[in-house]
Amino acid sequence: MVNYIYEIDVAHPPRRPEIVEKMLLEALLLVRNHAHLRVIKVIHGYGSSGQGGQTKETVRNWAYVNRKQLVDTIDGEHYSIFDAKTQSLRNECGQLFDPDLENSNPGVTLLWIR
Repeated sequence: MVNYIYEIDVAHPPRRPEIVEKMLLEALLLVRNHAHLRVIKVIHGYGSSGQGGQTKETVRNWAYVNRKQLVDTIDGEHYSIFDAKTQSLRNECGQLFDPDLENSNPGVTLLWIR
């Protein structure tokens, strides 16, 4: 099975919000123009405060603003075979092994591209 997930790490090293948004746009364009890619897995970290960091907020706000270009978003803490969004994604795109699946990881967000 062909990998349909494109992974970007916007947290290491820490970046300013405008740089994160630029990276997300570049990833969106890359996935849109690729034959097999359908999902961007964004590693944004969880922040040192334990409440979620500025980068996580930037990623999720960007996803909201660009929601018309997305089928859906899946927060890492809900990325589970028991989650309806995850089931839809895996049924349509494929049942790939993903180490973040079932890990309830608040430091990642999946963006399912239209």
